[in-house]
Amino acid sequence: MTRLDGHERIDEPLRGGVIALGNFDGFHAGHQAVVGRAARHARDEGRPAIVATFDPHPVRFFKPGVPPFRLTTLDQRQQLFAAAGADAMLILPFDATLAGTTAEDFITGLLLDRYGAAGVVTGADFVFGKGRGGNVVTLADHARRLGFFTEMVAPVDDSAEVISSSRIREALQAGDCATATRLLTRPFTVRGQVQHGDKNGRLLGFPTANLEMGQYLRPRYGIYAVTGTLPDGRILKGAANLGIRPSFDPPKELLEPHFFDFAEDLYGQEIDVAFHAFIRPEAKFDSMDALMAQIAADCDEAKRLLSDL
Repeated sequence: MTRLDGHERIDEPLRGGVIALGNFDGFHAGHQAVVGRAARHARDEGRPAIVATFDPHPVRFFKPGVPPFRLTTLDQRQQLFAAAGADAMLILPFDATLAGTTAEDFITGLLLDRYGAAGVVTGADFVFGKGRGGNVVTLADHARRLGFFTEMVAPVDDSAEVISSSRIREALQAGDCATATRLLTRPFTVRGQVQHGDKNGRLLGFPTANLEMGQYLRPRYGIYAVTGTLPDGRILKGAANLGIRPSFDPPKELLEPHFFDFAEDLYGQEIDVAFHAFIRPEAKFDSMDALMAQIAADCDEAKRLLSDL
């Protein structure tokens, strides 16, 4: 799949595409409906399907001090967009220039002139341009006058509520993996490079693959039933601790999955860790024996929770 820089002009063979436009963080069921509609338009008209996403997220630009909240990385989004039928991912760098671009200039200068869009598909609540001055009505008005087509895709409902990234974040922060998985249509997954740690897990008899959380949203701290996907495609079952490891000094935030019946070296490799179920909150133990007994119980519970996979 081609990755396009939003600062550059799109030329053939990707010029004249149908652009799905949004933030698409998480790429949940609602986002999938937008991209799916754009991909169908593109197939029907023999045009390329392009998914435009903002990076950094506009919230990060306007409020740089907010805690991490991302549900996906760019690499994950690219993989998800490709699976949804897109030919290219267009990355719109959200900087001071883009923040100061009026809605009209965004349409004429970027979408039409720079990117050569033949059509634009968005969600119903999409806004754009300086001061959030443009919306789906603005797009439709310009489309009639300038000769491109636009479509607004209605929100996707789940149990009478609109699916949103905010709902997914709230579910994860509550440890509700089932709701997050249903809204995302897949488990929340952290992708990262395995790092060398202090070997506490190995000393306890439960070696772990240590990952930093980076800009990902922090789900509720605690123990989870997880699966890990290795670079070669193998899928492993395990139990993971997410938190600051209160039984050890100094406290250090890590995601530490322990994979069952697995003893290979993963250092330096990029793996995916998918959150399937919350087992218990993080806790501090008075002795290493008590901690080891609890880890063994956590692994048994994770095996039970993952038994149907």
